[in-house]
Amino acid sequence: MVLPGFRCAFVAREVGMVSSVVYRYFPSRDELLTALIFDAYWVAGERATNAGLESRGGDLMGRWLSIARAVRAWAIESPHEYALIFGTPIPGYVDPRDTVDPAAVIPLLLLGLLVDATAQGCPVAWSERPIPKAVRVDLPNVRTAAAVPLTDEASIQCAMAWAQLIGMISFELFGHLANIIFRLRRSFRLPDAQRRTRPRFRSGLGAAAMIVLA
Repeated sequence: MVLPGFRCAFVAREVGMVSSVVYRYFPSRDELLTALIFDAYWVAGERATNAGLESRGGDLMGRWLSIARAVRAWAIESPHEYALIFGTPIPGYVDPRDTVDPAAVIPLLLLGLLVDATAQGCPVAWSERPIPKAVRVDLPNVRTAAAVPLTDEASIQCAMAWAQLIGMISFELFGHLANIIFRLRRSFRLPDAQRRTRPRFRSGLGAAAMIVLA
């Protein structure tokens, strides 16, 4: 876990090196943090990308579940790295532009799924409530940055699904389900019988975030 008092000297001591060696490669704490964050994002993104490619021939919901489960598996295997990029912000540290591309890998995979859904004639449903104007005005910038042809409704669904996925993983990883759900691994499985009745992709991705943790 990255502590508020994170320093290069602390890292050097933990890995059995003298601090001067660490400073030779990372002149400041922030440069070391950036390197760790960059690496964590890329590793998580690579796992998710590979999962998506392996399930490319399957249905859209199957691809989303494969990607989401890959993210969750990586988080359980690498809890400190997950906490570094999705946990409590580190006081005084501001992510540089260098971390934007690796941080966007997984959300872009989800956006790609939504593009494919639209192309296949099964766009993700949206509630009949209008998107607030304060949110809608920013969505063109999101689509331009991602270079994907999506509607405002699909863009919102992407953000909601991504937020729910990270929220569910964080609840599990950081112990917020303790004494509430006692059999986590069993509770978050999707048995074969349920796989045949899992929500269709067009019905929305929110429910999928509840069944990816298998």
